[in-house]
Amino acid sequence: MVKVLLGLSVVVVIVVFLAAIIPMLVTRLHASSRMNPVEQTNANPVAIVFGAGLYRDGRPTPVLRDRVTTAVELYKSGKVEKLLMSGDHSTLGHNEPGAMRDYAVSLGVPEEDIIQDFAGRRTYDTCYRARDIFHVESAVLVTQAFHLPRALYTCNMLGVSAVGVPADLRQYRRVSQTFWNLRETVATTVALWEIHISQPEPILGNPEPIFSQEAQ
Repeated sequence: MVKVLLGLSVVVVIVVFLAAIIPMLVTRLHASSRMNPVEQTNANPVAIVFGAGLYRDGRPTPVLRDRVTTAVELYKSGKVEKLLMSGDHSTLGHNEPGAMRDYAVSLGVPEEDIIQDFAGRRTYDTCYRARDIFHVESAVLVTQAFHLPRALYTCNMLGVSAVGVPADLRQYRRVSQTFWNLRETVATTVALWEIHISQPEPILGNPEPIFSQEAQ
């Protein structure tokens, strides 16, 4: 009995290990040729900027500021025409897209070139809504390197042709990086399940195309 239980335990450990590692390998392999710095990124109609949390007073966190700053650099260098700020606005006091817009405006981006997605609560939701609500066909994804593989895989698998620009503009705390990497391992497994198996439908609504069909 002990040997049987031990054998089952080993099998469980192996299965859990593979379930965690294989999705990470798949998404990183997918993203390896699709990530470039701003100066090496080809022109694209839209940059999608993913939310990353706010302070209690509504200010964007350093991680989110780096994402917006990188997107602004893309805009000012002529690499993109519009910025799609996607984040969580599930409560009145938590408005990620609004904070992202305000920060981008403070950096010199005209407000008319910023689109807000208030229901981008998760990476899956952001990519799904970019396709179905904003009719985005191709985009540059802006987020930190730890998150880009999952974001790129998700958007591309959902039909948004995407490349990515890492937004790592500073040295983040080691404890934060460790936490993000652990969370990303779980989130990536969930992402592959949702993309290929469960295919949940996020909050949708009336279409709000960023460009006319002719412009696309």
